[in-house]
Amino acid sequence: MIEPSLNYVSCPDAAAGHRMAYWQWGQPNAEHVVLCVHGLTRQGRDFDVLARALCEQAAQLVDRPGGIRVICPDVVGRGASDWLKDPMGYQIPAYAADMVVLLAQLHARSPVVTLDWVGTSMGGLIGLLVCGQPDLPLPVPVRRLVLNDVGPALQWQAIVRIGAYLGQAGHFSTVQAAADAMWVISKSFGPHTPEQWLALSRPMLKPVSAATDSPLRLHYDPAIAVPFQLTTEISTQQDEVALWGLYDTIRTQTLLTRGALSDLLSPETAHAMTKRGPHARLVEFEGVGHAPTLIAKDQVEVVTRFLLD
Repeated sequence: MIEPSLNYVSCPDAAAGHRMAYWQWGQPNAEHVVLCVHGLTRQGRDFDVLARALCEQAAQLVDRPGGIRVICPDVVGRGASDWLKDPMGYQIPAYAADMVVLLAQLHARSPVVTLDWVGTSMGGLIGLLVCGQPDLPLPVPVRRLVLNDVGPALQWQAIVRIGAYLGQAGHFSTVQAAADAMWVISKSFGPHTPEQWLALSRPMLKPVSAATDSPLRLHYDPAIAVPFQLTTEISTQQDEVALWGLYDTIRTQTLLTRGALSDLLSPETAHAMTKRGPHARLVEFEGVGHAPTLIAKDQVEVVTRFLLD
């Protein structure tokens, strides 16, 4: 089975800087790079199924003899990345700056000729900032953008729901106990087999002292909740104006995937995104809320077809 390699990039910040981890799939010198950026409390291994599918399918295409590089970062404060000394650094503009540094390192190691972006929830908002600012020093402009269940307007009730559990580190005795606990707050992801959910849950954990009855905890820094908790309904509405401005600037070919039951991305916002800015193509997945995990066969097929067409 194809497996990724773990790599790091050094990123500046207001303190001494930090290391961001990223998982690299496929051919390390491939000219076609797909950057997959995860959601708020998630990490780069969320994209294992999609990354494998992209690598396997790209290898069969005669017009891509060099294959593909799929890059799945652990946004700072998550997964194998460093935790920040100043929690106020856990914000979208800083994450976008880290992605620019990452892309520069990837380009220096082997030139990037084609660049695509897949962003789930927070990862999509980071993509909006990157794609909506054409003057950023990217190796090449983003060719295709996948926004997975996110847009410029976010439903306040979903933000409240997420804030209710964000920052609670959780301690667990076994991987299965952790998976069961995470399912309680993640049922909106839609149907998953027990095997799929366990595979998705395992990278969400990191070990703590083996001497305790609960040797596992969630992977992320609880302090990512600090700036999030400062969000208000008024500030969310103000951010919406700026995000629509960025979205309307984007000229990248865009695919918008939405869980038909999503409480974060409303049908009205999704429809508006098809009529303005890049005029995204909308695909909805029945029986799924926020956010599609891009594991189900139909979800993987939609995204891989868009990126490899």
